[in-house]
Amino acid sequence: MDPLSALLNLTADEKTARGLEHTPHEIAQQPQTWITTFQRLRDRRTALCDFLTAVGVKGAPTQRPTVYLVGAGTSDYIGRSLHHLLRTKWQCEVVPVASTDLLTDLSEYVLADKRYLWLSFSRSGDSPEGVAVLERTLAECPNISHILISCNANGRMGRTIQDRENCFSIVLDDATNDRGLAMTSSFTNMVLAGQILAHAWSIDEYETILQSLVSAAEELLPRAATLAAELTQNGFRKACFVGSGVLAGTAMECALKLLELSAGRIQTITQPTLALRHGPMAALDHDTLFVSLVSSEAQRRQYEIDLLREIRSKELVRTCVAVAAEPENLQAEADYVLSPDRRYAVPDLYRPVLDVIFGQLLGLFGSIEAGLKPDHPSPNGAISRVVQNVGIY
Repeated sequence: MDPLSALLNLTADEKTARGLEHTPHEIAQQPQTWITTFQRLRDRRTALCDFLTAVGVKGAPTQRPTVYLVGAGTSDYIGRSLHHLLRTKWQCEVVPVASTDLLTDLSEYVLADKRYLWLSFSRSGDSPEGVAVLERTLAECPNISHILISCNANGRMGRTIQDRENCFSIVLDDATNDRGLAMTSSFTNMVLAGQILAHAWSIDEYETILQSLVSAAEELLPRAATLAAELTQNGFRKACFVGSGVLAGTAMECALKLLELSAGRIQTITQPTLALRHGPMAALDHDTLFVSLVSSEAQRRQYEIDLLREIRSKELVRTCVAVAAEPENLQAEADYVLSPDRRYAVPDLYRPVLDVIFGQLLGLFGSIEAGLKPDHPSPNGAISRVVQNVGIY
């Protein structure tokens, strides 16, 4: 039995005592919840397409809105795992912008004579920064239209935009509203919802991709869990995650999962792959786990392999892991290569929901190894499931 299945098979009392009621299940359930998310958005496809058309996404290229992907923390990394796909499919400018930045610098981000569409992501719909920015823009910026993607039907953000003409609310199934502190299935399902939006007018094409994602994840989960448990048992004080394109956003989320689930006992850094040489490489040492999310695109992949080769030749870290859709030519450059079965072809633009699973599992088993309770991994109360005590000015 793989380590994740072993956790799922604990008794209810054991799960409660060890803080494992939610997080293992929320990681394991992801492939099946993706199917539900797809069905939910497919059922609203006509209304979605009508709204996107009304706000200009299908208009003349020079008249299309600038799209901001808005969220805080993990919800910000959703946008950073989607922007290239949405830009490619919608053929308009798409920019991830953290709601924490918009809260303090809104006037620098919004031009009065420009048309905008904001896609806001929020598990709870109650993030103080997200609520404040949304309320302010609704009051002051009529040139901004809004789509909210949330996992909580009762969130304040959803109530705020209810029945407004320039707003559209998407609430995912309650199963994706993670009860554990760390966002896991909420992250992948909101990314998936963004991918579906990118394919609003080509839903059949996306259904084929979804089938590959589900099958690949189900096959990968037990092997990824086994590797994550083995690595965390060996012990490391630091971890570095790198990726290119949308996988740079996924690397950010992997790093955050390990950091917050280990309560900072394992320090993490993350960089776009080629940025690592420009200073941050100095942080690598023999207590570091190095994880590269390796592209399938030939030119990008060669740059990433060169970095793996350099890190290995300089003996900078203890262990290198390559996470890739195509394992060829990686065995000599990494200690471990984690990839799904080759039957399931997943292009880079859609890999964030798949690749992040390894980071989630490293966080889960790193938390257990640190003697923490993964559902509640912050013994000093430094972080909470929904950010609290944010003054709004």
